[in-house]
Amino acid sequence: MLRTALSLAVALGRAVTLRHVRVRRPRPGLQPQHLTVVRALATIGDAEVTGDTLDSTEVTFVPRTLRGGTYRFDIGAIRGSAGSVSLLLQALLLPLSRAAEPSRLLLGGGTHVPWSPPVPYLTAVFVPALGRIGVQATVTLRRWGWYPAGGGEVEASITPTRPWRAIRWEHRTGPPTLEGVSAVSRLPRSIAERQRARALDRLAAAGLSATIALLEDRTARGPGTLTMLTATGDSALAGFSALGRRGVRAESVADEAVAPLLEYLESGAAVDEHLADQLIPFLALAEAPSAFTCPRISSHLRTVAWVVEQMLPVRVTLDEGWPARVEVGPTSDEPLG
Repeated sequence: MLRTALSLAVALGRAVTLRHVRVRRPRPGLQPQHLTVVRALATIGDAEVTGDTLDSTEVTFVPRTLRGGTYRFDIGAIRGSAGSVSLLLQALLLPLSRAAEPSRLLLGGGTHVPWSPPVPYLTAVFVPALGRIGVQATVTLRRWGWYPAGGGEVEASITPTRPWRAIRWEHRTGPPTLEGVSAVSRLPRSIAERQRARALDRLAAAGLSATIALLEDRTARGPGTLTMLTATGDSALAGFSALGRRGVRAESVADEAVAPLLEYLESGAAVDEHLADQLIPFLALAEAPSAFTCPRISSHLRTVAWVVEQMLPVRVTLDEGWPARVEVGPTSDEPLG
């Protein structure tokens, strides 16, 4: 809610006040990754902000002028956090895609962090999805940063464009292409090999084939492993990943990526459930109504839909089903893009 509301606030030039921020979490209020998002958006939007402190549960945000340009933001500068660079980038991308000039971002922090999309998901799924609606951006992973060590770095370039195109991704046209990567940093290559072998075996048992690359990263400060799988097609785009943890076998990490991929394929949906909520703010600003399918309506999708409806004259219709269907369109004839 915080990222979506403030990102739209900067893009639209609208003031917003958020209360009870994360009050039900074990650590209530703004934590380093959230505080970095607030301050980064305030910087690009020249915003007046109150409540931008650690543990704050209320934020008032008044943007004035959106400016593109070159910016550097480091989540790790606050308490040495390995907070998610991916979530920070997603918050900045929407408003900067509507600025008057191009932007270049250098972002530091965690690039492979639990409960957030790893940067390879952005490069393989999120950014290509936005490209199909007309958003022009590139993302490059300069240095890997695993949780909890952090220290990763990402570079992004954003060229403003508008209007954005609508999408109609309701039915797949043919089977998607399956690809992936099995990666390790500062750990034996054999772990990546076991992850790949397990993923290929599970897919073969389901009658599927995939190309999965092996990757040994040498840039990270700390150790980590990743299994990531993608499904791409004319009307299909999805990604599924799992991070290794101490005490978890490589085969189990692969299983955690394969299981949701198989569920997605069985559902017949166009996008994965995470991409579904990530697309909503962009589609809400597109030139025409959009519709797509996803495996299920997640709580994140419901939250993002509610926020968007509070800030724009749009309606987000969520139809439960298998697959679920999402429609985003204006409530009036006034163009949004």
